[in-house]
Amino acid sequence: METLLEFLSLRDPNLRYVVLGSVLLTASSAVVGTFTFLQKKSLVGDAVAHAVLPGVCMAFLWAETKNPFLLIIGAFITGWLSLILIDGITRYSKLKEDTAIGLVLSVFFGVGILLLTYIQQNGNAAQSGLDSFLFGKAAALMPQDVQAFGILAVVLLLTVALLYKEFKILAFDKAYAKILGLPVRTLQLTLTTLTVLAVVVGIQAVGVVLMAAMLITPAAAARFWTDRLPVMLVLATIFGVSSGLAGAYVSYTAVSMPTGPWIVVVISSIAAISFFFAPKKGIAFRLYRQMNNRRMILEENILKTFYNLGEKDGNFRHHWSREALLHQRHFLPSRLSSGLRRLTRQGFLKKNAGEWELTQAGYRKGKRTVRLHRLWELYLTQYLRIAPDHVHEDAETIEHLITPELERRLEEKLDFPTLDPHQSQIPNR
Repeated sequence: METLLEFLSLRDPNLRYVVLGSVLLTASSAVVGTFTFLQKKSLVGDAVAHAVLPGVCMAFLWAETKNPFLLIIGAFITGWLSLILIDGITRYSKLKEDTAIGLVLSVFFGVGILLLTYIQQNGNAAQSGLDSFLFGKAAALMPQDVQAFGILAVVLLLTVALLYKEFKILAFDKAYAKILGLPVRTLQLTLTTLTVLAVVVGIQAVGVVLMAAMLITPAAAARFWTDRLPVMLVLATIFGVSSGLAGAYVSYTAVSMPTGPWIVVVISSIAAISFFFAPKKGIAFRLYRQMNNRRMILEENILKTFYNLGEKDGNFRHHWSREALLHQRHFLPSRLSSGLRRLTRQGFLKKNAGEWELTQAGYRKGKRTVRLHRLWELYLTQYLRIAPDHVHEDAETIEHLITPELERRLEEKLDFPTLDPHQSQIPNR
């Protein structure tokens, strides 16, 4: 607790620079990365992150000093050039975008490594620490670095705020943006420029290798929690800033731990939690929903089987054994047993001496399932001209999905029928 309070106080100037730099990096990357992610251009961030390295090296060779503003300018030029090349290759050749990204990424990064090796062997003492652009070194951030980050972050956030509506339309419907008369090409170039700036802001802290994760992962994690863009932007920013603070805290408490990789580890953990446990879209929720759907289908099939057995002699209050149900319809015995127990607990069945009978609620539910099944069979034969002996399997699935509104429309369309294609009675409401 004492260490945490000391960290939050930001009394240490070096710590202050690291925290501010990390927060500026993660916030600006998350906002711009959200629009990049929604436009399905996630790999573009990876290409830019690798393409900025030769620009950093050339800026250093020209200035012979590690001036952060000059290095940023160099990184921006080659990063922006890489995106122009990707767009040109995709537009004027038969190569797909992913191929163009792979080509540009590898060529630019290879040139950057060659230039970095040349600088390191050149004997210039000022090159010390230049290799931190490969893997990042947030602990080495200086006041002038944070100042440069701050200026770029303000430019990014202001631009996104001013062009929010245009970027929103562009992200979801490019054709509609053209119909509205928006300058789509100019907006895309603007977003491209912002993406390059976001990468440039982060390369010194996270490095070219991990920067793509900072650009895309917060947006990907936020997407699992919401369908609304404003909320997604806020969540992506919160996730990004939280990972920046957590990475800085880990490197503060454990001196040997690098800040950049820990930022990526934390945001990746947030993304993993989102992928698995986010409501409605998380994997765990989807599995739970699928399990509930399987249970619902099993229970409705069991009640339908009771109804079908009762139709044979007109006695829907007859008691039926587990074996009689298995004889009427193929169930897995273990699933049938669990379904009978659940339906008994829910009040749809009564158990007496090892046999079950329908309650009034169970009778109504089983009757409706049979009714929907036969209505759908009749619809398929009358309107889709499918043979009566080919409609059963489809009706077995659809009967569990038909809503009361669709049920009424089917009745009206079929003119309130009484018999299905097999001349079986369609139960009334």
